[in-house]
Amino acid sequence: MTRVRLTDVACSIARATDLFADAWTALIMRDVLVGITRFDDLAADLPISRKVLTARLSRLVEEDVLARERYQEHPPREHYVPTAKGKELFPVLMALMNWGDRWYGHDGPPVRIRHLDCGHDTTAVTVCAHCHQPLTVDNTTQRPGPGGRLGPGTTVIGPLLARRPG
Repeated sequence: MTRVRLTDVACSIARATDLFADAWTALIMRDVLVGITRFDDLAADLPISRKVLTARLSRLVEEDVLARERYQEHPPREHYVPTAKGKELFPVLMALMNWGDRWYGHDGPPVRIRHLDCGHDTTAVTVCAHCHQPLTVDNTTQRPGPGGRLGPGTTVIGPLLARRPG
């Protein structure tokens, strides 16, 4: 079965998850953001074929999420470093981690996050940019945005959002 590309769907979630076609991409980003940046180290850490790892890394470089950077001249060796775009995935991965810790962390969280500025262990919290209160499905609503349009992936949600009061 051929995978349907979501890059043309007028939905930021669809476009972003198109990059994360499978769990490997998220796990590669987890590893790179924690400091595992060399191909052989990524291959050793993840139970993934080298062919699939190469394909996922190539896509992340193509999408400017990772960059290949030379760290040794003789012999020439490169590793993968997150770009600004890649670093902005950190809160997304933290939200997934929080959800996984809550619903699948039967023995407790496998990893703790330490906030270096205050020195405390913490969790990621999504808050309103204006009042700083937590955002939940119960205290938010979605409305049409300037980039919205009807098409594949938005034929039902587009009209639903359009009917919501502004």
